[in-house]
Amino acid sequence: FTFVSPGEDIFQIGWFRLKWYGLLIATAVLIGVNLSTQLAKSRQIDPEAIADLAIWLVLGAIPSARLYYVAFEWPTYAQHPEQIIKIWEGGIAIHGAIIGGSIAAMIFAKLKQISFWQLADVIAPSLALGQAIGRWGNFFNSEAFGSRTDLPWRLYIPKEANYFHPTFLYESLWNLLVFTILMWLFIDDTRQHRLKTGSIFLVYLIAYSIGRFGIEGLRMDSLMFGSLRIAQIISLVGIALGSLGLLWLYIRRRNLPDVVSTNE
Repeated sequence: FTFVSPGEDIFQIGWFRLKWYGLLIATAVLIGVNLSTQLAKSRQIDPEAIADLAIWLVLGAIPSARLYYVAFEWPTYAQHPEQIIKIWEGGIAIHGAIIGGSIAAMIFAKLKQISFWQLADVIAPSLALGQAIGRWGNFFNSEAFGSRTDLPWRLYIPKEANYFHPTFLYESLWNLLVFTILMWLFIDDTRQHRLKTGSIFLVYLIAYSIGRFGIEGLRMDSLMFGSLRIAQIISLVGIALGSLGLLWLYIRRRNLPDVVSTNE
């Protein structure tokens, strides 16, 4: 099966252009807020806090995602600094968004006197699902594709006049698997076994990072630090931090440090 993008625009009327990427991101945010709101109820978190948190996450994640990308593409942007603010032309990084969103969530938790790790557990499934949806934006933009391939499933890039690994599809499917695992853990947690606070987010961190590390190796447009792929380095860090966190919870049998102490 060959994937061929129909183009990045849904329609254009005068100066107004509605792009698939923007629509998919907006859809992911709306679905994520609704899902997290429902999950918050089972954790005795005020559902309205999730709607407030969503604004903080957007304000923290989007600029951070852009700055992260620009930092590792600085030689290009140094020559054209006016391009830095043109985020609508593409150029964001999910790892930057996760870092910025996490910082924003920590500040929000501190101000609202809510456990950061409780919020992280509630947000994690929505984050995985949102990434699964958002990756299809890469398909419509004909970007973030892998190396050349002759496999039956492949992505045709017109400007390259060749076939490539549909890495957007690989990561979307992987994130759907991660989402399924996290929801299973969440449901099992509320019905049978009480997981320690932070466990679900730590599982997300490990599972997503494992998939991203492998898929990144196929990418043709990776952000680089010398000869190393930045996304793979960050993925290894994510796997290590997630694993250490779970060891801390279940081997050391201690709670994770938190902005606000949890009652466990």
